[in-house]
Amino acid sequence: MFRKYILPIIVFVFYRTLSWTWRVRLIEPDSLKQSVDSATPSPVVLAHFHGDELALLSIVKRYRIATIASQSKDGELMATVLKWLGAKTSRGSSTRGGVQALKGLLRLVKDGGNCSFAVDGPKGPLHKVKPGVFELSRMIHGPIYAAGVACDRAIHFPKSWNKTFLPKPFAKVIIYWVGPMAPVSKEIDPRNPDLALELEALLHQARQQALKFIADNDAQC
Repeated sequence: MFRKYILPIIVFVFYRTLSWTWRVRLIEPDSLKQSVDSATPSPVVLAHFHGDELALLSIVKRYRIATIASQSKDGELMATVLKWLGAKTSRGSSTRGGVQALKGLLRLVKDGGNCSFAVDGPKGPLHKVKPGVFELSRMIHGPIYAAGVACDRAIHFPKSWNKTFLPKPFAKVIIYWVGPMAPVSKEIDPRNPDLALELEALLHQARQQALKFIADNDAQC
């Protein structure tokens, strides 16, 4: 009962209260801004590396995020918190319920959602893009945008495989989007290594731009 009903409330209240103190700045390409703000938006794929998700959770409502949460107990907790934050989830993973989860995700996209994708999942290796993001882009014919995240103060969890971090209270958080990478056409193999290298380069570029933005602003203070 605690894990199902009480723990999600504790996590949500803690995260919501903490994230309200952050000074979040979004830097978006004009094409992404137009897509998100459009009355009739076309779906996009929002790609990020594992480790950045705790900061990115603060913006799920703006981007009408639709994503997959695993069928594990941790996945159930995450799905509940994501729902309260404004996202929509389809339940499943690469090892259990994957096909149904993908079908559910596609339905959410058709209803006006944008896909959020940790490209180096579900278990790494860290910062190595897997083909799933390109398969999804091909299915929805959606362009891919790459996120880079930086903040001026954070709690780091170095023992976690994904090296995740949580911005501290009143942290300055920069979320820098780069792209788009063109939708993957039906003629292109999603497993083409050139696609992975291209997206990895965009993701590293986005992160470097976010870090530079933090450094430049600190220098001006």
